[in-house]
Amino acid sequence: MLVSFNRNLSRAAFTTVFCVAAWAQAPAAQGQAPAAQGQAGQPNWKDRAEFDLYEAITKEQDPKKKIALLNQWKEKYPGTEFKKQRAGLLVQTSQAAGDIPGLVAASRELIDVDPKDVSTLAAVSALTMQLNNTSPEVLDLAEKAANGLISNIDNKPAAVTDDQWKTQRPVTEALGYRTLGWVGMIRKNHAVAEQNFAKSLQLNPAQGDVSYWLGQTIMGEKKVERYPEGLFHIARAASYDGPGSLQPAGRQPVDNYLQKAYEGFHGVDKAGLAELKNVAKANALPPPGFTIKSVKDIALQQQQQEEELQKSNPQLALWKRIKEGLQGPEEQQFWEAMKGTVVAVPGAASPTLTGTVIEQKSPKQLVLAVADDKTPEVTLDVDAAVGKVDPGTKLTFSGVAKSYTKDPFMITMDAEKSEIKGLPTAAPAKRPAARKPGAAKRK
Repeated sequence: MLVSFNRNLSRAAFTTVFCVAAWAQAPAAQGQAPAAQGQAGQPNWKDRAEFDLYEAITKEQDPKKKIALLNQWKEKYPGTEFKKQRAGLLVQTSQAAGDIPGLVAASRELIDVDPKDVSTLAAVSALTMQLNNTSPEVLDLAEKAANGLISNIDNKPAAVTDDQWKTQRPVTEALGYRTLGWVGMIRKNHAVAEQNFAKSLQLNPAQGDVSYWLGQTIMGEKKVERYPEGLFHIARAASYDGPGSLQPAGRQPVDNYLQKAYEGFHGVDKAGLAELKNVAKANALPPPGFTIKSVKDIALQQQQQEEELQKSNPQLALWKRIKEGLQGPEEQQFWEAMKGTVVAVPGAASPTLTGTVIEQKSPKQLVLAVADDKTPEVTLDVDAAVGKVDPGTKLTFSGVAKSYTKDPFMITMDAEKSEIKGLPTAAPAKRPAARKPGAAKRK
């Protein structure tokens, strides 16, 4: 699934990248004629003609004409002291004109002028991802800028204070890894994309789009064993709503995709999906031990549990299958096969069931619990009166299924008294008192 996102950086990242990148502004700040310059350590115009050419460039509104003037500046003054500012103007103007080859060339020139300038490297890294252009030239430029940014991250921009840099440094470094991850994703180099996206999120968790890209990259490998990890990052993009999150309109289609992908892998489990979202919202990366069971894993686990239950308690295993069959989607078919048959444990030494009397409704009708000692689930219609049976009495029995209700669950069976074991024995009738021997009859 492809979802379009706004690739703009967070507010903090833009502050770092652009507010300290003055490569396209310095000439204006120095905008005096050559005669007024000459300050130590400051760049100077070579002559009045260079200054006038720059003035013409700043006044020109047509991007194509402006590019022509900038190129004229390069031809006439290749050794200008304003190389960095000129390259910056070329970058801006080429972008405005939609001239990608020119923009790439100007960006490379800008980096070459000062290859260790973090502000420039960050700005070019951000720019390449915003161009909506994935040509090899743009990807190569993005990779060069991002690698340079990471390598020179300790070079704090002069315009940034030490306190500001403590906050902006990890965000700026995360931009470098984000850019390398984006390049790897476009090139379909999954390992490179995953590694760099993960590093970017470690440095700056507030990147909803990076979470989505990372999730999509992992899911795109189609390795089922890694789907839980991929689903986690998709859930992060869909649920995280803090700084750097996707806009609500962008999160909704991601959430729709998440639901389908989660159900396809794990099955319909709304509680499990809600828990996944809660965990992902609070963590940019999966916590230790995180996993999601697949439908196949769940089915295998259930099969193993049923086999163990069949060995340890065959009656409970039988009753569990009966309840699931009569409460499932094919209950009618299941009942038609069961109706009129003797309900008993197949293959057991004694095929009878064991139950606990819950209630005696009449001399010939008993209500029993089978799965436990307190839940009424079987009504026995006995062919003869059974006498008084107290609640809690344990009985073994077999019966023929006659009817059932789904809610509350109850199976009614016909049973023969002779087949019910554990019924209380009727007390013997009292005999008349014996006469004493030799007692004479009165007349």
